Amino acid sequence: MNLKSKHTFCVCAYKESPYLENCIRSLLRQSAKSRILIATSTPNPHITSVAAKYGIPLYVNEGEHGIVQDWNFAYSRAKTPYVTIAHQDDLYFSSYTQRIVERIERADTPLIAFSGYCELRKGRMVKGNPLIRIKRFLLSPMRSAALSDRIFWKRAVLAFGNSICCPSVTFVRERLPQSPFTPGFQSNMDWESWERFSRISGSFVYEPAPLMCHRIHEASTTSEIIGNHLRTREDRAMFEKFWHPEFARILAGIYASCEKSNQII
Repeated sequence: MNLKSKHTFCVCAYKESPYLENCIRSLLRQSAKSRILIATSTPNPHITSVAAKYGIPLYVNEGEHGIVQDWNFAYSRAKTPYVTIAHQDDLYFSSYTQRIVERIERADTPLIAFSGYCELRKGRMVKGNPLIRIKRFLLSPMRSAALSDRIFWKRAVLAFGNSICCPSVTFVRERLPQSPFTPGFQSNMDWESWERFSRISGSFVYEPAPLMCHRIHEASTTSEIIGNHLRTREDRAMFEKFWHPEFARILAGIYASCEKSNQII
């Protein structure tokens, strides 16, 4: 199946990740073919050689840098109706594109579509741990098409934490802002976007099956941010979008203890 007129994977490449080529290979192995591009603000021979090896267009962000700016830049390079921002360290199962696009096109007013996920830890695939199980539970209302377009329920699945795995998300461009991410967060920019999208008319389309693997490793940006405690401050700011500040403080403390699962043990 060829979906190149409908869907693009925008791979955000940073520095010299040893996992970039594996990510690209997983995208090329999709049963339904998409467009693929690489975007970076740190051009180097490694990224250039991977792009050349697989004949993938490479775009360099020469404007303002930062995670948010880099993601928005990558997103802006795509011209298809559906866009997935692929993280360079992650892997996508071969059925990801086909199943996500099918889900989108069965929905009446989709905003984003996303799937379940597993984790890669030290080369081992982890399909279930306490944090993944909690996220699955939080997302359970989105299994119902009757609830997935209700503002109350879209916000409910986000009110106790960022239950949506960012690299599993495909954006429906016509129903979303031109730049889906806004500056201000270094860790929770995706959660902040889902919170804004939850107030827009339209549905959060959820495929519960794990269709990709999110790699957890010491050099990841998420692990670095958790290590310097910035994540806890940003978590509290996000909880305050849903709750009274004092309750938000309590939730942020609980959430911080859960973040320990993101550390390499």
